[in-house]
Formats: sequence, C-alpha cells, structure tokens
Amino acid sequence: MNDWARDAIFYHIYPLGMCGAPHRNTFQGPPEPRMVGIREWIGHLRALGVNALYLGPLFESTAHGYDTADFYHVDRRLGDNRLLTDLVAEFHNVGIRVILDGVFHHVGRDFWAFRDVLTHGRHSHYCSWFKGLDFNRRSPHGDPFSYEGWNGHYDLVKLNLDHPDVRSHLFDAVRMWINQFGIDGLRLDVADELDRSFVRDLAAVCRAVQPSFWLLGEVIHGDYRRLANASMLDSVTNYECYKGLYSSHNDGNFFEIAFALNRQFGAHGLYADLPLYAFADNHDVPRIASSLKNSEHLYPLHALLFTMPGAPSLYYGSEWGIEGQKHANDDWPLRPSIRSPGEATASHPDLANAVGRFAGIRHEIDALRRGSYEQIHVSAEQLVFARRTEKSEAIVAVNASEDSVPLDLHVSFAEGSVFSDRLEPDQLFTVCRGRLKMDVSSCWARILVRQDG
Repeated sequence: MNDWARDAIFYHIYPLGMCGAPHRNTFQGPPEPRMVGIREWIGHLRALGVNALYLGPLFESTAHGYDTADFYHVDRRLGDNRLLTDLVAEFHNVGIRVILDGVFHHVGRDFWAFRDVLTHGRHSHYCSWFKGLDFNRRSPHGDPFSYEGWNGHYDLVKLNLDHPDVRSHLFDAVRMWINQFGIDGLRLDVADELDRSFVRDLAAVCRAVQPSFWLLGEVIHGDYRRLANASMLDSVTNYECYKGLYSSHNDGNFFEIAFALNRQFGAHGLYADLPLYAFADNHDVPRIASSLKNSEHLYPLHALLFTMPGAPSLYYGSEWGIEGQKHANDDWPLRPSIRSPGEATASHPDLANAVGRFAGIRHEIDALRRGSYEQIHVSAEQLVFARRTEKSEAIVAVNASEDSVPLDLHVSFAEGSVFSDRLEPDQLFTVCRGRLKMDVSSCWARILVRQDG
C-alpha cells in the first residue's frame, strides 16, 4: 500500500462552493474560469503546513457535483480541463499533492447515457447501464420507467458497476485524469456502497498507471478493513474519531475519544498500520465551530487532530472557526463562497496560527506521523498519550478544562529522559522515578519531544 499519506496534511476544498459557482448548471455558454481563484490559496496553504489538497467534485454536473453529467470534462461553472491541468501543476511546483473526488456509485439525470434512455426508452443502448431500470413503473420524476436512486434520491441514478461498458467508461476516465491532469489520488464517494470487485479493479487500473496513486474511501460505518487493504484502498475516512473528537469535548468525556484511539491504534489496535483520514468536519457535516458547545475547545481539538495517528485534514475556512449548519436538506451553508483567504471572516483569528504550529510540529516529529500509540492517562477532560518510532518519541497532553491542570504521570520512558515542549521550547520535563510531572494550560496542550535520543 502507498505510504506518502503518512506524512501528509490535507486541505479539503469544495470548489463549487468556495469559488462561488451558481448552484445549478445551465449546460450552456463557455466555461467560466472561477477555479483560477484557487491559486490565491497556495501561500495560505503553505503557511498552514498543508502538503496535500483534496478537491471536491470537479466534473460536469447538474448541481452539487455528485450528480455527474460528464466524467471527461471539468464543470463549466469552474473552468475547463486545461485550467485543472495547470492548477495541479502549480500545486505540485510547491510540493502539494492533489487528489480529486471519484464519484462512481451514481450519476445525475443529465448524465449523457441516462439522457439517451430518457429519449429512446427501452430502445436505448444504455438501458443496462443503470440499476433497477423497470419500464412497467413510473419514476418519482414522472419518467415512463423507474430506476434505483441513491438513498432514495432520484436525482442520483445508480450505475450498474457490473456492466463491462460502464467499467470501461469509468476506468478510461480515471486513466485520463491521471495522465492529463497529473493527480496523485482519488477519494471515492460512498465507497462503502461500491461493489468490492469494482473497487479492486479500479485500484489495479490506477496503480498500473501510477504506482504511487493513493486511494481514499468514504466509509461511515463498519469495519474499515473491508475496503482498506492490500488489494483495494490505502485509507478510509475515520468517522469514528470524527464523532469522538467533538462529542468528547462537548460531553466532558475524553473516555470516548480515548477508547476509539486505543481500539484503532493501540498495541492490539484494529488499524494500527493504516493511515486513516482524520478530520473534524467536511462538506457533509456541520462545521466544527458549530458542533462544539465551547469555542475554546477548537484549540485542544485541533491539537488532538494533528497529533493522533492518521492523516489529518482541514476543511476550507474552518481554520478560522467559521460556522455552518445544514438547513433541512440544504448543504450549501456548509459550502460557502470564500474567493480568497483575505475574504474569510475569522471568528477565531488565533486559530489558524495555532493550527499552523501544530502542523509544523507534526512535520518535524517522525513519531507524530508514523509512531505507535500508547495511552498514558485519561480523565473527563484530559488525555495523555505517547507516540514512538525508532527516530523519535513524543508525549501529547491535551486539556479541555477551563482551568490549568497539574498532571503527575506514570510513564514507561527511561529514568532521566528529558522532554521539551515544542509549543513552549523553554519548558523542559524530566522523568524521575518513573513519573513525569507537568501542568497543562486551560483549553490547550503540551507536545513533548524526547531530547536525549
């Protein structure tokens, strides 16, 4: 399995929202190069320590990007293929890899092959491309046939991924994306509902073109190894820890996130060897600043996000603590227009600097990127854990309390081991009689790194 994501810090952009595209595509007129504005974010991303960019859906679609109309052309509301090629090259020039959304489970009603079925009915050559096509019933849209929609949404038509022509069409598109755009990976939408043989074959296609190609799957429930394994995907979304990160803070119950981290990454952890994709929010869930009851918890939460095992990701704008909640079935409040970093309203102006510091420390310390996980202490509002590799050893202590908290910890490090706090470099701590004493400021953290080998 590919390894570069262990050293990655991702930044997630939803281009249709961030670039201020219209919510509906007219499919008329020349491309509008709104996506060129993403260039203005390069300096900001570098300052945050980002070295991998996840761009949400980019290909021609009806509305939100997950209702694809054409897998071979960039959405005209954002630009064209040439612009995407140039944009990926610019990010590569500053050391930032780029992955795109791969939406293969379903398409939109404007997908060209589905339009052919709408026009020619049962005589269309593409009837077998779609799941559950039935000319004995009408669809909720009033079509003279019915079909399977994703999760009851009939604007999203389920593809028949067993059909060889469907696979050929999709796999050829992916080959084009790799060869023409030079992308480094894909995030597979609703991966947990994709046929396993399709995922396996897709992985083989990608790695035949680019051996280092990285595949991430959106998985919300269940055993992550169903898809994250040697023959399929390199990683999946860590929704278990996503939930634990905010609810542990809201409930004053760090035992929840501690249990999840130990279950996943401890000595006998289920996913100790997997760089799971770690996140605090994304385009489908409330902004983290809206999920937390106490906004000061943004600081210890991000300290955890950047020091726990996995590949951490930031969703655009959340580094300033902007808020966002779904309204009924409307996800657009989670996907606001922010044309440039200078346009953002920083609800928490110190947060981006803190995130940049956490990211910088993660880049410097091998143990925080690739180390084992060992729980040292857990209480209602504090969590302490160690991470180790042959190159470095670190101790992370996080405090969500309104008060500074003294900690007297039993540790397994050698007597006399000296640690410095990378957040306060003049602060040194020494293991004495198997114990390490420190205090941790309110809603803050210590990231201790061993100084003596």
